[in-house]
Amino acid sequence: MAKRWRKLTPKTKQNQPRATTRKRVVKKTLQKPKPLSWLPSTLAIAILLSSVGLIITFAWISILFILNPDQVSWLNKVLPLWAQIPLGKHERPQTFKQIELNLTQKNLIVGELLPLYQDTKNSFFMPVFQRRANCESDCQKLVEIRVYQRSQELEFKSEPENYYYLESQLSITGPEESFVISSLPDAILEPQDISVPLPLTKVQRFEGQTPSAGVWFNLRGERQQGIGVITYGDIVYYNPERSNLQQMLSWKSPSGQLPKWQQVTGDATKELVIDGTVGLEPHLDVYQVKPLKLFLKPIQLEAINLKSPVLKDSAYQNALSIARSGLWTPAFEWLKFIKKQRKGLPEGAQAQMDLIRLHSLVTKSQADKSWASPSEQILANLIDGRWEKGLQVFELADNVQEIGTLLKGDETRLWNRTVAALRVNPDRQQVQAWFALILAVQRGQEAANSWLETQPKITKDRLAYIQNLLVKLDGEVTSQISHPSQIVGTVQPIAKVTSSEWLQPNSPADLKLTDNQVWYQVEVSAFSDGKRWLNFPFENLKPPKTSTAKFFWKTLGINSDPQMQIVVWLPNGEQQITIGTIKAVQLQNRVLRLLVAAPKIPGNQNNVLQPKPLALTNAALEWVQPFPITLRELYAQNPSAVKAIISNLWESLQNSGEVPAGPIPSFEQMQEKLGDWPVQTIDLTNNAQPEIVITISGTTIASLNQPQPGTGEEKTNQSPDRTMIVSDNNEVIYTDFTENSLQKLSAIAKLSGVQSPALLVENVDKYSLKRWSNKNQRFE
Repeated sequence: MAKRWRKLTPKTKQNQPRATTRKRVVKKTLQKPKPLSWLPSTLAIAILLSSVGLIITFAWISILFILNPDQVSWLNKVLPLWAQIPLGKHERPQTFKQIELNLTQKNLIVGELLPLYQDTKNSFFMPVFQRRANCESDCQKLVEIRVYQRSQELEFKSEPENYYYLESQLSITGPEESFVISSLPDAILEPQDISVPLPLTKVQRFEGQTPSAGVWFNLRGERQQGIGVITYGDIVYYNPERSNLQQMLSWKSPSGQLPKWQQVTGDATKELVIDGTVGLEPHLDVYQVKPLKLFLKPIQLEAINLKSPVLKDSAYQNALSIARSGLWTPAFEWLKFIKKQRKGLPEGAQAQMDLIRLHSLVTKSQADKSWASPSEQILANLIDGRWEKGLQVFELADNVQEIGTLLKGDETRLWNRTVAALRVNPDRQQVQAWFALILAVQRGQEAANSWLETQPKITKDRLAYIQNLLVKLDGEVTSQISHPSQIVGTVQPIAKVTSSEWLQPNSPADLKLTDNQVWYQVEVSAFSDGKRWLNFPFENLKPPKTSTAKFFWKTLGINSDPQMQIVVWLPNGEQQITIGTIKAVQLQNRVLRLLVAAPKIPGNQNNVLQPKPLALTNAALEWVQPFPITLRELYAQNPSAVKAIISNLWESLQNSGEVPAGPIPSFEQMQEKLGDWPVQTIDLTNNAQPEIVITISGTTIASLNQPQPGTGEEKTNQSPDRTMIVSDNNEVIYTDFTENSLQKLSAIAKLSGVQSPALLVENVDKYSLKRWSNKNQRFE
């Protein structure tokens, strides 16, 4: 039992050394750190913060470089050449001396610098010229314009000289000569190649208040024309918001006036006014600055025009109509009355009224002057619409021949004014008198008297008064006036001209071509001698043995108008008109030919489907184009006529070989195929009943021959256009549907002095005019 109670060693004692060990570990961790043990951590934090800062700096520089490289251009001072930062501009900034040297090396000349704003230190406009070869005056032409802005970067701003960026540049080519001289009277136009650009030699900045926030420039040049000078140019605008130059429009002024900004409309914004006046005929173009939804071109210059009426009011539209004819003062007075009635006008109508007022100020000023000769006084009065005052001058004038010469030479402006005035008020006595006087001078007293007798409301007293005025016109004046030339023919080029074979009123030495002209021979199909129309062959045309050329010049009306239009149809169907001049005449074996000098026309490559070139004078034909309807629409109006047309048409197509022979389809089947074809109705036989004209294109004819899919090959040869005319009693009175026929109806036209319209028909080798013969009941 003694062993049982023996004192045992406690278990805690056995773990004592382990406890002692734990105490040592704790004591070890609580020991003081060694010196400089915090330095690695501090360095790590510093490196981390520096890296973040560098990353942020490089990111910011990258953003600046992307958005505006110029803001980091200072780095170029510390970077080697291979690592230079490319600047945002197209080129590095340069001093003015460097710019000038660079242009001089390219044989270019720096013009006078113009400030964009206050001075040229921060920005300027630079014209760049090039020397013209073989010139005696104004030997420098403008080829480019530039805008420079001073560099604001520290790298260049600290330099002793100013450095400039090329902000914008624009190549310059002057307006074409054809545009510049197009406003001149036909009498002083020269037949030559006028498609070359004219040089611009001067640059001017518009000073004073101008619209928009930018700067406007006028680039101009001059062209000698006779004893006068035509001024022309381009308007250029610098847009500071877009930093670009814009060419806004080209202009011309036969009177040598420069464009100017002035307030024309009621708006406070000024308009650009270009004076294109020729003689006493005012022509003022007024342009308004209008917004445009384009980023690079947010504004444009838009002309105030009179062609688009703003109001549907008939009186307002009549006022615009007489204004377009040149009766500015009557139109303005009429518009003032309309404005008072309506208690105001819309903005667009007010602008049109202001444009008319501007012209009226010119014509009124001219009419108020005292002119040296009666003809000048009459011209000024008639241009201003002072018909009664013009008649007073005519009645008191001693030299009536001078007035007759004026009325003869002024073929358009006075004629257009009288026609427009009569259209608005056909019963006004003074206008009727002037219309009769002009008609007598240009077409003879017989034509004037005939016109007077047709006026429905003319009284005996008025008729006697106007006829007395006609008598006052000297007989010598009217006898010398030839009727207008009315000639139609076929054109072909001629390689060689022998002067002895042609008749001309002047010496053979005058039979010469100017630059870029060639000879054409026109075989006359028909012409008017002022009383009647004569057709080929000219059996009854018997000229006298003496003064033969003068006989033809008077009979054909070449004295009045020697110009001839040459109409060519291009392969795409587009018409191209070339103007030539009749130089000589020839009559051999009843064939009448004209020798015409004109610019070269395009050939038709012998395409039978393409119409032949057509020659005609200005007054020869008045085209008639009835409004088309479909066969289906005509059937609703006249079923029997349509049934006859479709039956005749299908039979004609079979007879001409255009569609296969065989039984004629039912009316319903033919109507299904032909119902949408267009037709025209017009009275061609002078019986007050319309005929039906149907023209089928070659493409449409070819489509009728297309077989059903899988039944055979398609017909690809295209036929020429074919026309058929059916009378009011359902008889075919004209047709192109004959086998192997090259006859084709080209147009329907009205001839002067002939009541019924005529058919212009293209045959194998020439054109011909066919008119309805009541005696023979056919076109001849």
